[in-house]
Amino acid sequence: MIKLLFGDITKISVDAIVNAANSSLLGGGGVDGAIHRAGGKAIMDECIKISERKGGCPAGEAVITTAGKLPARYVIHTVGPVWHGGMKNEDKLLANAYINSLKLAVKNGVKTIAFPNISTGVYAFPKERAAKIAISTVRQFLKTDKSLSEVVFVCFDRENFVIYERLLKV
Repeated sequence: MIKLLFGDITKISVDAIVNAANSSLLGGGGVDGAIHRAGGKAIMDECIKISERKGGCPAGEAVITTAGKLPARYVIHTVGPVWHGGMKNEDKLLANAYINSLKLAVKNGVKTIAFPNISTGVYAFPKERAAKIAISTVRQFLKTDKSLSEVVFVCFDRENFVIYERLLKV
């Protein structure tokens, strides 16, 4: 089951929220900064350990931490691609960010998960294109894996919300 919400992902009560992180995992702006601020020090402490152990997280990959003070149990940090005009495998990397987040969720017993709009902020991925990739990737995953009971797309801005609303009705 796929849902759409307009609002702040840090306030959503699900098993896991997904963070659109940067490859260092050491915080940033946008949703990444909001999640770290709302979740507190515990999230950053785990991100630092992962970063020291793995050297960060490349685009398309995902790692999991505690959710700290957030209403979720976990934060799944995934790194979306920076948009380079579609010439650097960005579509596949973005799809992988969703797939690897979903796989990590299932591996950790997550039943409900919320995604932000990955790569559409400072990474400048075209919003419509990103939404189509997000929705088709999640739908395809849900066809083959029945572990998840709910996937929520949480849009912080009206433009993304309108795009998702239109695409999900098709």
